[in-house]
Amino acid sequence: MALVPVRFEYLTGLSEPLFANARLSGSWDAQGRPSTSWSETAMEPFTAEDGCPAFRASAQLDDSQIGQTFRWGVYVDAPGQTRVWAIPTEVAEPASRERWASFTLRGADQLERYHFTTCRRLGANKLFLAGSGRPAVRFAVWAPNARTVELVRGETTGGYIWNDGRGVTATIPMRRGEAGIWTTEVADDPLLADYAGFDHTPYMFRITRDDGSIAYRTDLYSRCQIGGGDVNPEAEGAQWSGRRQDLDGGKSCSVVVDPDLVATQFREDVWPETQWSSTDDFWQGEFDTNRPVPRRLDDLVIYELHVAGLDLGASGGEGTLDDAMELLDYLAELGVNCIELMPMSEFQARLNWGYSTSHYLAVEFSGGGRDQFKHFVRACHRRGIAVLLDVVYNHYTFDAERAEWAYDSASPENNIYYWYEGRAGDYPDPTGGYIDNGSSGWGPRYWEEQVRRLFISSAAALLSEFHFDGFRVDLTTAIHRDAVIHADGRPAANANMFGQKFLREWSRTLHLINPDAFLIAEDHSHWEAVHQPPDEGGLGFDASWYSDFYHHLIGDAQNDPGRARLIKLAGYGDDRELRMSWFAGVLAGSGGEVVYHESHDEAGNSYYMENGQRQYSARTIMVAVNNVLNEQTRGYAEARVHVAAAMALLSPGIPMFFMGEEVGASMPYRFADFATAREDYLELRQGTGARLFRFYADLIRLRLARPALRSRNASVVYVHDANRILALRRFDGGEDLLVIASLNNRAFADGYVVRSAGLSDGRWREIFNSDAPAYGGGGLGNDGALDAVGGALTVRLPANAVVVLQRQT
Repeated sequence: MALVPVRFEYLTGLSEPLFANARLSGSWDAQGRPSTSWSETAMEPFTAEDGCPAFRASAQLDDSQIGQTFRWGVYVDAPGQTRVWAIPTEVAEPASRERWASFTLRGADQLERYHFTTCRRLGANKLFLAGSGRPAVRFAVWAPNARTVELVRGETTGGYIWNDGRGVTATIPMRRGEAGIWTTEVADDPLLADYAGFDHTPYMFRITRDDGSIAYRTDLYSRCQIGGGDVNPEAEGAQWSGRRQDLDGGKSCSVVVDPDLVATQFREDVWPETQWSSTDDFWQGEFDTNRPVPRRLDDLVIYELHVAGLDLGASGGEGTLDDAMELLDYLAELGVNCIELMPMSEFQARLNWGYSTSHYLAVEFSGGGRDQFKHFVRACHRRGIAVLLDVVYNHYTFDAERAEWAYDSASPENNIYYWYEGRAGDYPDPTGGYIDNGSSGWGPRYWEEQVRRLFISSAAALLSEFHFDGFRVDLTTAIHRDAVIHADGRPAANANMFGQKFLREWSRTLHLINPDAFLIAEDHSHWEAVHQPPDEGGLGFDASWYSDFYHHLIGDAQNDPGRARLIKLAGYGDDRELRMSWFAGVLAGSGGEVVYHESHDEAGNSYYMENGQRQYSARTIMVAVNNVLNEQTRGYAEARVHVAAAMALLSPGIPMFFMGEEVGASMPYRFADFATAREDYLELRQGTGARLFRFYADLIRLRLARPALRSRNASVVYVHDANRILALRRFDGGEDLLVIASLNNRAFADGYVVRSAGLSDGRWREIFNSDAPAYGGGGLGNDGALDAVGGALTVRLPANAVVVLQRQT
């Protein structure tokens, strides 16, 4: 018997030292033969050629087993975790959740590698070669169907390479490697030996596709796309100035940028910037011990923010990160401790909600770009504010030409980033084999590991390089449940199963990097597996958006008579009975879910049909008075807003609200014309929104100060539909609170009896009342002690108000 040495490398692809005590485990015994009892050996840490931490080890296998397939993997100590299996990638079978790497034994000096992320395997990255005092540069791209691939460089003034080759300043060949990945080699062009010589260089890939046609494609792993405008120079009728600033970044050149440096100043009036800091220096002083960033899901109060929709005057036009920075002290005073940003990864056009991602590792240039984004996250953390980012994996940008579309093949079945069933000839219309999933555009090709890894590695880079605290994933039901074949609507079971596989891999990877990362799904399936751990077959999310809460509380989006629609029906101003009992069910069951009385989807964009006309959703303050807001109705509107906001902020769920709600923003926030609906929140706070801002700030402080209000312990102890009253008990340890909400248009000035077996006897005191004069109310409250006897408590209740009582111990 002879032994064959096999070398193993585990490459993290992330610059931070995340893992320790790595151990190689494989399906062979001490004699190097296949075994069901896996061998294990310590791995040596080293710095890989990409400059990132890595581990390596060797094993001696029996040469009689050449041709035999072996399995292997790695255990590591990860942040907050000991001896965890560090292979998040599942095998390529639809229903399998097994996780291991595999190889076929070939012969001596065999090298097997596992890439934890592909952040620095693909794209434009540093390459550290032995004996060189400076890093080289390596470009790599996945194009399995390509005949040839070349790197082409562009120039910075225009930043665009045309489909006929105009704008190309230099060409460098690329070589095909394993798994269809093409790379540049320093030996082919001496310029590649110096990374600094390519810094901020525009580039693309010139791909000879499988049919011989030429396609110019951007780098889907690029960290920067040049251009902050919305012009596609080759669109019909396009008029382009020739300036890079006016380009749609999704169509323009990719740009080499150094991920290990950050622009020292938030804004420098030149590009590229001239003053740089190392990432270690930049993140020094990121946190303030007096204002800790929340690390527990139930401690969050989330403010949903659309950067482009801000109008604070800092940017002089559509909102940018300048405006977002301007808003931070305001938000700190408001008391929110988490900002959820609508998508900021490179998206189509300039005035856009962002749910049309073209490049997942790049940051939208028109919003400020990657360096300003890091400044923003650091500024938030210094104020004790966590930052979440919306990410979109259920579809790509609506116009993906030069990005994902037909990357290396013009045939639908070889459209590598898009799921396609069968062959084009199977359908009368070749588009028939693509996947619909209820979102915009064809579904991604989740069965391709490289497609899953693009999404996963982009999130890993954002978590690691940008210090995000978590993510909200857009429309996860489109990924794991809703795939159908476009031609006839037949369910595409494998697409759904591979979508589930992708989400498990995604959550596993991110929780290996940061076990405290908040992972939130926009999921309306009510599938319990969404929140279960991946190793139990779940998708690994910590929470989901709870849309039923909104529809029962506000209800204007669908006008569904099966939902309570409390604020909408109260907004008619009459005394009709309200289904408080229907809302009570979702309120009591909202623990652990993200609950909201307003979101970007519902602030003007959704609609229902009535008498042949579209009736759009609206801001809460408008719904509260049936869209008739004036001096006479404002008092009613604000009072009902108090009730809506309190139901979310005092619920057992994780509260969230859309920007501007705290100052009574009233313009409809629609996808198509949000730019015309931008309002200056700083100005509103000084004017008509002053009372609401104070109410929100006090209510947020109340929630954050009371453990009972941040617990998931809740029970509805009283509800009366005709009187439009609901009472919610909140408790934790020895703390016992009672939240009483009334949407009755008349006050119970002489007292209202709340009677319930679930109400604790004892002495209660009022600690919060939305009818306080400071909030614009009449001041009807409860002075002194209130005694509950035999489960009955008499409370003075203002009209359209919320009162909070605490039981004395």
